[in-house]
Amino acid sequence: MMTSVDTELMRVLADPLRLRIVTLLAQETLCTTHLVEETGARQTNLSNHLRVLREAGVVETEPCGRFTYYRLRPDVIAALAGRFAELAETARANAAADRRRSCP
Repeated sequence: MMTSVDTELMRVLADPLRLRIVTLLAQETLCTTHLVEETGARQTNLSNHLRVLREAGVVETEPCGRFTYYRLRPDVIAALAGRFAELAETARANAAADRRRSCP
């Protein structure tokens, strides 16, 4: 069984501020103002990170008057977690079978 992990999505989530944003959005839908307050990041920096998350499909937006709310897309996170679960299962099966390549 061959499993691949979305390296671009991993790169997107590896940034500490983006991971903090994702963690906050897992708790509730927030607007940029809330995220600035919660993270302490500058609004322009935060907006750039939100754009990266949106382009990667991790978050979706909902306009509300002059504000934009951000919501985490749990299916994207679950799919990534599922790929890691498959990797773990493959590793368990190979360890149990004591599967290894012989050295040349």
